[in-house]
Amino acid sequence: MIKKDVIVVGGGAAGFFAAINIAEQNPKLKVAILERGKEGLQKVRISGGGRCNVAHAEFIPSELVLNYPRGEKELLGPFHQFMTGDTIEWFEKRGVELKIEEDGRMFPISNSSQTIIDCFLNEAKKHKVEVLYNHSVKSIQKEENLWNLEASQGDFSAEKLLIATGSNPKIWKLLENLGHTISQPVPSLFTFDIKDERIKDIPGVVALNVEIKVLGTDLWSEGPLLITHVGMSAPSILKLSAFGAIELAKRNYNFEIEVDFIRQAFDDCLDLLKELKHELAKKSVFKSTQFELPKRLWHKLVVASDMDKETRWADLNRQQLENLASQLTQAVFKVDGKSTFKEEFVTAGGIDLKEINFKTFESKLHSNLYFAGEIINVDAVTGGFNFQNAWTGAYIVAKSISE
Repeated sequence: MIKKDVIVVGGGAAGFFAAINIAEQNPKLKVAILERGKEGLQKVRISGGGRCNVAHAEFIPSELVLNYPRGEKELLGPFHQFMTGDTIEWFEKRGVELKIEEDGRMFPISNSSQTIIDCFLNEAKKHKVEVLYNHSVKSIQKEENLWNLEASQGDFSAEKLLIATGSNPKIWKLLENLGHTISQPVPSLFTFDIKDERIKDIPGVVALNVEIKVLGTDLWSEGPLLITHVGMSAPSILKLSAFGAIELAKRNYNFEIEVDFIRQAFDDCLDLLKELKHELAKKSVFKSTQFELPKRLWHKLVVASDMDKETRWADLNRQQLENLASQLTQAVFKVDGKSTFKEEFVTAGGIDLKEINFKTFESKLHSNLYFAGEIINVDAVTGGFNFQNAWTGAYIVAKSISE
């Protein structure tokens, strides 16, 4: 039995961040990370297309929490303890400068996730954190004041245990055996699969400001919309997938969405089209793109409104005008599946939030058992928010353990 003061299960972002902070704040503590893979920090490596989207430039806790479909209420207090500004400062103190991009996402100025990985590995070494790879945890048991772990390459014991394994069904099962409730995981960040003539053959087209509703629910979102080879993506869709994760899973990812491409009411749009009928009378509807829409998308919506390429504005009848207004403001698309968003696989699900003390991220059922990152039922929209949850939880755990 190998004895440590603190064992961290999971060599990902939250695990490394917590272990480094524990060892730095209390050098007397012997800290070890048990990582099941042959190397850790794999999500860090692929995040942001290999650039690592470290955080998001949102500096007000009450605004930051709005990006968490699950965890909004619980994270407000923790974000007052450690949030975006603290993340920036933490990395800068260790020689990693971050930059803010136009959309608010933050990356290392090197544009390489390896910078973050090197930072963690160097800090772990500097503070004598032992990192043990290929150590898959098989069982977790509490005996008096010690946590005993059986791993694939030996047995370990520690007074304090942090679980930071992300969405890991095997670890969730072990925690269920300890009495914790697990909210069943469902995918959270995904794009919509849609087969529809109106978006066929125009991948890469972006409508900059749309509003989308999931019909039959209260779910809606707004923002840019990207047409892809298989359907639709970009922030407006990803927000819906995150906030609607549970509802859309119940529907087996078969549902209808209504897209307002121009953010106008149907009647207002119809009035504008009537004006254009007079102003552009002799011009082809197909060739005169309106409402700052991408040309290829406009062409598709015009054809879907029962017109051909030669139809002139002057020749439009009432039905065609109404058809076009409807396509622009309330186009209905059938979604028949989902695709993983890039390499990021985020799930809604994990340890029930009612069983965690968010002042310390300690289990309410067992003393000296802590959680950080996606192991708990917290998830966020894309853009660096899931990492901020990891940094915040890990920092607060470290503070609690090292005191």
